[in-house]
Amino acid sequence: MMMTEKELVIDDIVTDAMATPSPAKSMGDPGITPLSPTHVLNDSEDNEPTRHYYVVVVAIDFGTTSSGYAYAFTKEPECIHTMRRWEGGDPGVSNQKTPTTILLTPDKKFHSFGYAARDFYHDLDPTESKQWLYLEKFKMKLHTTANLSIDTDLHAANGKKVKALDIFAYALAFFKEQALKELSDQAGADFDNADVRWVITVPAIWKMPAKQFMREAAYKASLVSRENPDQMIIALEPEAASIYCRKLRLHQMVDLSNKTALNGYSPTENVGAGMTQAKEHVRRNRQSRTFLVENVIGELWSELTEGDRYVVVDCGGGTVDLTVHQIRLPEGHLKELYKASGGPYGSIGIDYEFEKLLCRIFGLDFIDQFKIKRPAAWVDLMIAFESRKRAAAPDRSNPLNINLPFSFIDYYKKFRGHSVEHALRKSNVDFVKWSSQGMLRMSPDAMNALFKPTIDHIIQHLTELFDRPEVTDIKFLFLVGGFAESSLLQQAVQNMLQGRSRIIIPHDVGLTILKGAVLFGLDPSIIKVRRSPLTYGVGVLNRFVEGKHPPEKMLVKNGTRWCTDVFDTFISADQSVALGETVKRSYTPANPSQQVIIIHVYCSEKESVSFITDPGVRKCGTLKLDVSGTESPVARREIQTLMQFGDTEIRAMAIDVATSRTVKASIDFLSQ
Repeated sequence: MMMTEKELVIDDIVTDAMATPSPAKSMGDPGITPLSPTHVLNDSEDNEPTRHYYVVVVAIDFGTTSSGYAYAFTKEPECIHTMRRWEGGDPGVSNQKTPTTILLTPDKKFHSFGYAARDFYHDLDPTESKQWLYLEKFKMKLHTTANLSIDTDLHAANGKKVKALDIFAYALAFFKEQALKELSDQAGADFDNADVRWVITVPAIWKMPAKQFMREAAYKASLVSRENPDQMIIALEPEAASIYCRKLRLHQMVDLSNKTALNGYSPTENVGAGMTQAKEHVRRNRQSRTFLVENVIGELWSELTEGDRYVVVDCGGGTVDLTVHQIRLPEGHLKELYKASGGPYGSIGIDYEFEKLLCRIFGLDFIDQFKIKRPAAWVDLMIAFESRKRAAAPDRSNPLNINLPFSFIDYYKKFRGHSVEHALRKSNVDFVKWSSQGMLRMSPDAMNALFKPTIDHIIQHLTELFDRPEVTDIKFLFLVGGFAESSLLQQAVQNMLQGRSRIIIPHDVGLTILKGAVLFGLDPSIIKVRRSPLTYGVGVLNRFVEGKHPPEKMLVKNGTRWCTDVFDTFISADQSVALGETVKRSYTPANPSQQVIIIHVYCSEKESVSFITDPGVRKCGTLKLDVSGTESPVARREIQTLMQFGDTEIRAMAIDVATSRTVKASIDFLSQ
């Protein structure tokens, strides 16, 4: 077989008969030859599918702690409707969303979601509740699982295992049913799912396997079909927030850094006052679930000029995402300046600190047993903590009381042989006292201490971001997500920035991403340039160059010396990629009867990679080209592959050059 300057090293080529061994190991003939590696910007759009016209865009904000949906009709893009309220709700929590909680029957069938799931589980008899499967805060599993696959498991409150894909599919199917029901009621007839463009939000720091997992769950939930994948798009949460913030009017936000009164709020008052007023404003407007997005740029945005930069800090329940955007005029398109960063520093970190505190007072052995034996009561205790957590403030002087469920007090006495009160007296935790009404009484300092590790992580990350050369002269910092309501977090961000940027918090901050995701679904091309989070490429053979290539990588073949394991870079980490920009490679099947070509994709967090064996390089996916059913008139077939990296997901397309027929191409990041 003829050799070119570059040859692809393939670990296994799937043919209709058998798989050949790795050529790097067997020193055999490499199976596939890249012909002309080239970068192409906005390649011809002949191969693009015909665009479908959608009647409505429905965005699902699938959060760690709370979830919801919103929608807009494509003919009325300025009207965003947030989901209608169904049963349940928490005192003091004025959110349009519902808790991300799911309840399955003892035989693992879907029962309920949100408040309905929580309330039903709460009302079950303790002996019965042990049989039911209750799950909450499960979204974080997609971020924290190193080898995420279709078979990844989750654990319910009673310790039983259940497939993560089933849970995510149940949740998406629930929102699909609710949204279609609401749309059908509005239309006075059954609303066809084919008329809906679905948008699902994910954190920007999520890797490709987690995004693909969400897509697989959407297929399983029949949100969209594999035959029509473009009916669903993935929106990155801080990007959605950024798009929404462009539309903000002065009366729709709180400016923490403003030295003059805004909305009657002066910054010399406590930090939370503006948010209190914002919440009241939102509550008064709550009966109207329709949010009007004026078809103009907001006043704040009109202060931005070409090249101005701003940061979006999305503080959710599970993760904190930081994105740096630059404005491009005249259209006001957005360009990502630095790859998304952040980490698992969401508000559930405070819940874990509270759990650690309970373990210090009552013992880890007891808390572990209580969670298994009284799972519903444990959920009740965490709900009680959640409502008090929201009352934490920098200047609070009176203590916070947390209700202990009766079964906690009762079970502790049986377990230890003495009372909860006795445990508190004996423990060295002097800032938590026992109240005779059956409550834990926490001093404000004790509550603030629970926030400290999580807030410290966020501030450290922000400090590192602002120290980067790409992140200078930031005009605005938009603080969004449910955790952004915390006045403790607001004050910490203010102290860190020291007036370097204006801090803007939209009203109804928990719905910012949801509304922005609807706007993104209406116009997905608004983000024109993104940054690649990782370096992606494949392994190839190059001509061996003395002094440049390591001797152990040399392979002699037909008298020619080749270097194995060379990393052929598709795209580098933090490289800016335009929307629609493609990387083009041509591959040739090893033999004419071959049905499927499988090429291993490697990735690294480093910007510069030389070999697929370099430290930090790992196999992260497979590029699959299905060449069956495309008989070629030429002996040596050329399959031209185009890969897009500028979107929220990586896409692949391929054509048989000789016949100009489309070849089915896919990139799989899950089945590793």
